[in-house]
Amino acid sequence: MILYPAIDLKDGVCVRLMHGRFDAVTRYDDVPAARLVSFVGEGAAWVHVVDLDGAEAGAARQHALIGELAGAVEVKVQSGGGVRSIDDVRLLLEAGVARVVIGSLAVTAPDTVASWLADFGPDRITLALDVKLEDGVPVPALKGWTQRAGVDLWAALSAYAPGTLNHILVTDVGRDGALTGPNLELLAEVKQRRPELQLQASGGVSSLEDLTALKAIGCDGAIIGRALYEGRFTLSDALAAVR
Repeated sequence: MILYPAIDLKDGVCVRLMHGRFDAVTRYDDVPAARLVSFVGEGAAWVHVVDLDGAEAGAARQHALIGELAGAVEVKVQSGGGVRSIDDVRLLLEAGVARVVIGSLAVTAPDTVASWLADFGPDRITLALDVKLEDGVPVPALKGWTQRAGVDLWAALSAYAPGTLNHILVTDVGRDGALTGPNLELLAEVKQRRPELQLQASGGVSSLEDLTALKAIGCDGAIIGRALYEGRFTLSDALAAVR
């Protein structure tokens, strides 16, 4: 299982949000590059970088900084936030990002995103499906998690036929940044319904036991954020736990 330590950028510094709320921000680092170097020093092969300003604005805001981070050290960067056009995808890839994350458009414009997957290849794009549970049904949250989709998660995924898509990232927004444990039931159902997809789990990881539980249900990757920033465990220990 690949671990993706997270670097969430807002106003050029590292932060974490609670439940995806832009009015519930905890600031951690003024120098994101230092945090990146630290993660790589502990053994990270990938990092997950999010342009929160872009996600909030609905347009890319921090491509230059993300490009600098991608070129700073030898590590693969997965990055998104505010990606709304093929030019956004191309600019991030040209800046050195290994895989671009597409959020809202994956749900609202599947034909467009499918064309990007065909153009750039399914290993260069991850679809981020961030959901809120409504009477137990996972419904994608759009535009910085401020709007709801008119379809559920399963309908959104059905727009992408097997073979056209490789990577998805599923976040239970209600658990994001809350250190309450991941939604294992939801993630297991995603894996059961679409076993061919490489599934990254996001939201709620608080312990090494959470990571081993994610591995046990078949998750292929996990995003780790606040637990690392608040010292619940080290990245080195996390990597050892899922090795």
